[in-house]
Amino acid sequence: MDRAPGPSVRLRLTLSYAAFLMLAGALLLAAVWVFLLRYVPDRALLVTSGTSGTSGTGVFPVRSNLLRVFAPRAAEVMAFLLVFGLAGGWLLSGRMLAPLTRVADAARLASTGSLSHRIGLPGRQDEFRELADAFDTMLARLEAHVTEQRRFAANASHELRTPLAVSKALLDVARTDPDRDAREVIDRLHAVNARAIDLTEALLLLSRANQRSFTREDVDLSLIAEEAAETLLPLAEERGIGIETCGDVAPATGSQALLLQLTMNLVQNAIVHNLPGRGTVRVATSVRTRTVVLTVENTGERLTPQLVSTLTEPFQRGTERTHTGHAGVGLGLAIVKTITQAHDGTLTLAPRPAGGIRVTVELPAISTHTGRAASCSRIVPSAAV
Repeated sequence: MDRAPGPSVRLRLTLSYAAFLMLAGALLLAAVWVFLLRYVPDRALLVTSGTSGTSGTGVFPVRSNLLRVFAPRAAEVMAFLLVFGLAGGWLLSGRMLAPLTRVADAARLASTGSLSHRIGLPGRQDEFRELADAFDTMLARLEAHVTEQRRFAANASHELRTPLAVSKALLDVARTDPDRDAREVIDRLHAVNARAIDLTEALLLLSRANQRSFTREDVDLSLIAEEAAETLLPLAEERGIGIETCGDVAPATGSQALLLQLTMNLVQNAIVHNLPGRGTVRVATSVRTRTVVLTVENTGERLTPQLVSTLTEPFQRGTERTHTGHAGVGLGLAIVKTITQAHDGTLTLAPRPAGGIRVTVELPAISTHTGRAASCSRIVPSAAV
């Protein structure tokens, strides 16, 4: 934004210091003058003695002589205060504004794309130190965000390139081998394109959650949990996984669609990364003092805390948890994390001692109560009985 040039802050502070010093000096001289006028008489009797031993008396004006003496001295004092105020104000303002120069230099570097530098302002805590620390914190967050976005873009490009390369290879094979079964090629192309579509939809959902471009409404996490469990029941029955749902009424505010997607991702992950034929998924909701909690846990192989801490990264798949044909697009827990943050909540992942993982989503609660009683259910597929 173009602005008209103006005086610098240092110059304005200098003029302000000098003007204040001149005003203080003028008030002090005025007080002295008022004091002299009050206690010095208009005229005074003056007795003089000469060298010849004679003496004399006379009445002389005092105030008029006082004015002739006081006015030049007062002008000299004001001139000194002006010079002293300008010089001292210039030096003091430069010293006081030195930290702002470091902040401005750091901001100019950041505008060129360099986010790795920090101000690191020394000294005790004051307003300038708070400003510098806040700027350093902002730079650190921006650097982490940009790094994450670059890594995400690289991973997304790689993930999208894979189905496109596979599709191109299948088409090349079909073109060079006319006798090849066309149905097999079509089925494989269908599977590859379905994966690309799923990945694209996941990326769009992730972007929407990041931008917080959704309408907030009152929702009940317990109803969302039940809906997710019922929707994914066929997948659980196919893999022989039992689902247990139990929850209190958990009123929160947010996007019904996004919170349902969050719960669906958690339950689907819990079903897919489980013990086939003998595993269990537990979905529960509860209410705390100021938050509502959704907990999804599943049985499975034992996981290390180091592996669990990386599972919310985009396109991150634990090798111990990846099953052929059900690896997904690698954005399930990343979407869960983003949706949770968009709803001002917290996401916690912890390995279960007996194997599997426990995922806890904690969201701000609202005081609305639907009046629905808590309910629990257990669905055990016939294959697992």
